[in-house]
Amino acid sequence: MQSINPCLWFNSEAEDAAKFYTSVFKNSKVLGISRYTEAGKELHGKPIGSVMTVEFELNGQAYTALNGGPIFKFNEAVSFQVMCESQDEIDYYWDQLSASGDPTAQACGWLKDKFGLSWQIVPTDFMKLANDPDQSRFQRAMQVMFGMKKLDIATLMRAADRE
Repeated sequence: MQSINPCLWFNSEAEDAAKFYTSVFKNSKVLGISRYTEAGKELHGKPIGSVMTVEFELNGQAYTALNGGPIFKFNEAVSFQVMCESQDEIDYYWDQLSASGDPTAQACGWLKDKFGLSWQIVPTDFMKLANDPDQSRFQRAMQVMFGMKKLDIATLMRAADRE
């Protein structure tokens, strides 16, 4: 069991979000759903029997989605990185997670999904460049990356290899 699990606060979309995310990521599943009861009704104000939390797993990582009401919203201060080995993976995750999301929030491999959660769709090759002993390669790739929405591995690597 993990000792740290992300808890995502939704207004009332926790179940829809968990089902969406588990449909996008392979080896993922909804683990359980808890519902609001009479206990704490004066604080939570939710209908008795409505979804309170959804426990789910994405590629072995446990998450909780909480229907806590409209008090808090997601922002870019927290995002999830999806490390991709190929352009096909980048294209898949970008297309799935950006569908019905905010197109104005797409830049440098970042996107916002339809629930307002921020994701970074990142090629592992780009992260390897970040640790390259020749930092000029990384700087050239970074310069090109700043002009992209969805990252393109071939273009980034061509920029890195250009002298």
